[in-house]
Amino acid sequence: MPIPLLALAISAFAIGTTEFLIMGLLPDVARDLNVTIPAAGLLVTGYALGVAAGAPLLAALTSRMPRKLALQLLMGVFIVGNVMCAVASNYSLLMVARVVASFAHGSFFGIGAVVAASLVPQEKRASAIALMFTGLTLATVLGVPFGTAIGQQFGWRVAFWIVSGFGVISLIGVTALVPNHHDSGPAGLGHEVRVLRDPQVWLALGMTVLGFGGVFVVFTYIAPILEQVGGFSPRGVTLMLVLFGVGLTLGNTLGGKLADRALMPSLMGILVMLAVVMAIFTKTSHAMWPAAITVFVWGIAAFATVPPLQMRVVAKAAAAPNLASTLNIGAFNVGNAMGAWMGGLAIAHDVPLDSLPWVAAAVSVAALALTWAAARLDTRNAPVRHASVAARQNT
Repeated sequence: MPIPLLALAISAFAIGTTEFLIMGLLPDVARDLNVTIPAAGLLVTGYALGVAAGAPLLAALTSRMPRKLALQLLMGVFIVGNVMCAVASNYSLLMVARVVASFAHGSFFGIGAVVAASLVPQEKRASAIALMFTGLTLATVLGVPFGTAIGQQFGWRVAFWIVSGFGVISLIGVTALVPNHHDSGPAGLGHEVRVLRDPQVWLALGMTVLGFGGVFVVFTYIAPILEQVGGFSPRGVTLMLVLFGVGLTLGNTLGGKLADRALMPSLMGILVMLAVVMAIFTKTSHAMWPAAITVFVWGIAAFATVPPLQMRVVAKAAAAPNLASTLNIGAFNVGNAMGAWMGGLAIAHDVPLDSLPWVAAAVSVAALALTWAAARLDTRNAPVRHASVAARQNT
C-alpha cells in the first residue's frame, strides 16, 4: 500500500480519538464545568449532529477545491475545534468547539476515502479504504483509553491539547505525503449533486444506515447488558470494550480484502454473519466466556461492513464521488443514532436486555434485503449498460 495512506490513517486516528474521547472524560468535564452528567452527555450528541450537518455543508464548500487542499483545510478546522475545546471556559463554548471539530469529520472521511481509492489499482481500492479506516478502529483501542488516562491524571483539557497535536502531525503528513497528481480536479457542486439522481447511490446510503444501525442497537447499551445480564464488573466491561475494539480492527481489514474480491456477495455474507451473531448473543450474554467470544466475533463482523459500504458508494458515484462519499459518512452516523433510538424504544417497551440483540438482528436482515435488492438491480441494468457501450463503439 502507498505511503500516503499512512497520513490518511493518522488523520483518521486523530479524528476517531476526539470523537470518542469525551465519553471517558464525562465525569471530569461535568465536574469542572459544573454541569450534570446528562448535560455533559449532550456533547456526544452535539458532535454526532455536527457530523451529520457538517458533512454536506463542507462537501459543498470544498466541491471546487483539489482534494488534497480540501483535506488540508479540513484538518485545519479539526485543529481549531480541538484547541477551542482545550481552552473552553464554560459548557456553551465547549459545545460550540465540539461542533466545530465535528465539521471536519464527515468530509475528511468522505474525501479521504476517494483519495485512498485513487492511490491504488481498482482491485485494491476497498483494502485502501480499509487501511485508512484502521486509524479509526485503533482510536477506539489505543487513542481513547490513552486519552482518558491522560485526562483523568492531568485534566481533560490536556487530553484535547494532545489531540490537537495529533491534528498538527496529521496536517503535516497530508501536506508532505498525499500527492496532487492523483486528483481528478474539481467537479463542482452541480456535477456532484447530479450523481445523486442515481437510485443506486441512495440504495447504497440506505444500506449504510441499516447495515451499521443494527450494530448500535446493542452497542449503545452494551454496558448494562454485560453488567446486568452477564454479571461483568465495570472493569470487566472495559476489558470487553477493548476486546470489541480489537475485533473492529481485524474486521476492518478483513472487510476490505473481501470487498476487493467480491463486493456485494461479501457484504451480504457479512450481514448474515451479523444477524447470526446477534441471535447467538441472546444466549451467550448470560455467561462470561461465551459472551466475550461473541463480542469479539461481533466486533469483527461489525466493522467488516465499513469498507464495502464505503466502496459501494464510491463505485456508484464514480463520476463525482466527493459528495456521495461524504454523505455516506453521515449515513453511518444516522445509523448510529437510529440504532440507539430503536434500542432505547425497545427497552422502554419492556423488551428484556438479553432480547435486545433480536432487534439488532432484525435490522441486519433489513439491510441484507436492501443489499440483495441493489445487487438484483445491478444484474438487471448490466445488459442495458453493455448494449449502450456496444452502440457507442459501433458509432
